[in-house]
Amino acid sequence: MALEEARAAARRGEVPVGAVVTDAAGRVLARDGNRVEERRDPSAHAEMLALRAAAAALGEKWLPGCTLTVTLEPCPMCAQAASLFRVRRVVFGAYDPKGGGVEHGARVLAAASCHHVPEVVGGVREGECAALLRGFFAALRQNGSRSDGLP
Repeated sequence: MALEEARAAARRGEVPVGAVVTDAAGRVLARDGNRVEERRDPSAHAEMLALRAAAAALGEKWLPGCTLTVTLEPCPMCAQAASLFRVRRVVFGAYDPKGGGVEHGARVLAAASCHHVPEVVGGVREGECAALLRGFFAALRQNGSRSDGLP
């Protein structure tokens, strides 16, 4: 499902990242893809949107027992959000050595200031997730701009 959301994001001219939040029983609470360009909101990452929607669906501020599944290693903002929402597990596909915040870069969840550390599983369907991102950025370089006219 996260890959479906990532593909839909790419069709909208967004960086193809998708996220899904499931409860402890595996039921989908929320799913979304990046909407940064659409909303003109740099915080409209797939993870942020899915986490907010899942909390709203439950009428809660925390998501204990829930799993956040995302196609790309969460950035520092999204890693911190996963901690603040107190998800049980973060599962991601492609690693992000440049902008990641879990196993690369800021390593937010390893910081002493991180009060809740979810279980992390990285590299799930990594090849497929990474190929989607590579293809998207290759097309951008070839075409010189996004389909929505942004650089």
